[in-house]
This record gives sequence, C-alpha cells and structure tokens, in this order.
Amino acid sequence: MAPVTLNSIKKSYGEVAVLHGIDVDIADGEFVVLVGPSGCGKSTLLRMIAGLETISSGDVSIGDRVVNDLDPKDRDIAMVFQNYALYPHMTVETNMGFSLEHRGGTKQQIAERVKWAADILGLTPYLARYPRQLSGGQRQRVAMGRAIVRNPQVFLFDEPLSNLDAKLRVVMRGEIKSLHQRLGITTVYVTHDQVEAMTMADKIVVMNAGKVEQIGAPLDLYDHPVNQFVAGFIGSPSMNFIGGTVSSGGLVAPGITLPLPAGVDGREVVYGIRPEHFELTPDGVTATVLLVEPTGSETQVTMMLGEQQVIGVFRERVQAQPGTTITVKPDIQNVHLFDAATGARIN
Repeated sequence: MAPVTLNSIKKSYGEVAVLHGIDVDIADGEFVVLVGPSGCGKSTLLRMIAGLETISSGDVSIGDRVVNDLDPKDRDIAMVFQNYALYPHMTVETNMGFSLEHRGGTKQQIAERVKWAADILGLTPYLARYPRQLSGGQRQRVAMGRAIVRNPQVFLFDEPLSNLDAKLRVVMRGEIKSLHQRLGITTVYVTHDQVEAMTMADKIVVMNAGKVEQIGAPLDLYDHPVNQFVAGFIGSPSMNFIGGTVSSGGLVAPGITLPLPAGVDGREVVYGIRPEHFELTPDGVTATVLLVEPTGSETQVTMMLGEQQVIGVFRERVQAQPGTTITVKPDIQNVHLFDAATGARIN
C-alpha cells in the first residue's frame, strides 16, 4: 500500500492539450474515483499513473518515488481493464498466476497466492475453466484475481463494469468495494457513471475538459457542489436548473416565481433544485404533469414549472395523469444558486 500524488500533471498530443495541470493527493489505502463525461481525460490520467501514457509535464509519485520514468512493471501497480484482457488459451488458474510466474515465483508460491485470491473471489470451482466458459461477471473476477495475487501497492481500475448488464454491475460494485475494505490497498477507479462514484468512493475527483472541477467525499459533492457542472453531474436524476432573476419576491423565471433563501442579492442566477427536494403541498406552485413513472418505493414525475421542464421524485404514489396539474414546493433549505455567467455557486 502507498499514497499516490499527482503534481501539476499535463498531457498534450502535439499542440492539442488534453490535461491542464492536475493536482490530486490520494492517501494510503484510500479508494478514489475519477469521474466525468466521456473525453474529459480521466482514463488518460489513469494510464499515466500506470505508465502506459507518457507525461508531458508534472510528476506522478507512488509512495516516496517519482515514477515518471519507470516502466509499468516497476511501479508496483496492478490494473484491471474494461475488456478483462484475459488470455483465452489459459485456464483461470493460469491466468491468475501468470504475472507471478513472469516475475519468477516458485510453483508453490504461485499456487498459494492463486488459491488465496480464488477463495476471496469465489473462483475456486472455476480454476480449471477457460475464459470462454465463464460469464461476464466471472471473467471480471478473474481479472481482479490476477491483479490481487501480486499484492501491489496500488490498484487501478479503468471502467471495469461497463461491459456488464445493470443487475450484475450492482453486484460487482459491491464486490469491488468489499475487496477494497478487506485488503486496504490504495485504489484509483475510473468511471463515467456517477452512481458508481457515489456508492464506491472514499473521495471523488470530478473532471471536465481536462481539468479538475471539485474533489471531495461523495456526500460533500452532492450537498455542496462548487459549480453548476458538478451539481448537474453528481446525482441521479440530475439536479433541475431554472434560469431567472432574483427579486424581493423570489426568483422570477419565465411563467413562474419560486421561493429563495434569504440574503441573496439581485442578479441573474441559475436556480438549482434536486428532484427529491420537491414537496407535494397545497400551498405550492402549480406544475403541469407531463409524465408519471412509478418505481414502487418512489414516483418520478416530469412536469412543467412555468416554461421550464423539471423532474420531481416523491415518496408518495402520485396519481396524477399527464395534462393535469399538481402543486409542489421546493425545499428552500436545499436550493442551490449559481451565477448565470460563470456557473459558480453563490449560496
């Protein structure tokens, strides 16, 4: 186990800059998720930690070593890829032990480590099988087993669950988190799925267009996003945004006036409210129902507030039909205000 430090990391391909000075401190044993939209640079950054991409400027440190010039095999890291990268002609046992064999381990050492990893991951009944004989989730466990047998200082995961179906992703998400809690190895995990980030991470790094927008614990980012990008990216369904002008009576938006927290000066703002922070109440504002989607424990309602389409999520079982109206009230304590020009958080 070891801390990882990224200091002013930049990456360019010719004249095209893709990373613009990334600074991240990852503590020993921490589970950090790099999250952001496709093309934001998160996988490139992970590959630079692994040594699979060169660094244009800045330093990557693992433990007390700057590893910029070290080959991947000398960095004491293990990487799990999106496509599993298993050898199709090798059994599960041979796949898992291959890296140790390559490093000169004895047959007894390799067998002991493979057995240990297989027991942890529930792979013991499948050691004699080939990858083609396994399900997607089993293949992902083999890829994880191949990584943990090496007992590296750092685990790197590059969107490892994107090829799995929705139900299996939930299962594997829990297994990866449990594995981290059991082994305590520093982990850097890349995903574009903010639900994965929220449920797995000790700390999230939100990236956009080659820059870090915010770093923090999952609930800190959820409750206190620094700007409109983070607010819209973290949370599912995502935060509703309504543009308007602050006045003495509240936020004046096209076709509607909404309540505001006290102490906000008059300016053009973007009003942010998460779907679960609407309340069904007779003294609310009128909304026209567009779509009702019951999920059992909750009801998701797409509706028009004035001229703005928004989503509300309610614990109640909303019986309204499309085209009818309901009255809703935003929870004023959970309203987020952003500067209309810069997107920066105001309140």
